[in-house]
Amino acid sequence: MNRKFHSRAVAPAAALMLAALTPVQASENAETLYQAHCIKCHGSEIYTREDRKVTSLEGLERQVQRCELSLGLQWFDEDIADVATYLNQHYYQFAR
Repeated sequence: MNRKFHSRAVAPAAALMLAALTPVQASENAETLYQAHCIKCHGSEIYTREDRKVTSLEGLERQVQRCELSLGLQWFDEDIADVATYLNQHYYQFAR
């Protein structure tokens, strides 16, 4: 019985550890949203300038949400997170 219990307890923990080690990828939709909305207001130079205001992944997500709200886009939370992930992968490189 202990052996059966042990394997049930280890499997979820192993799955969580594997998920933590797997890099988060932006959805395919993220690039489409970025191309359709983000670069209409500014080019990519805003992400690479020396005095950029975004200094963390959490700050990046908040900034994407501010932009989404100011444009009245009504994105889902997942869209905001995906665009932030896309920007992080291509420009910011903040650790998760």
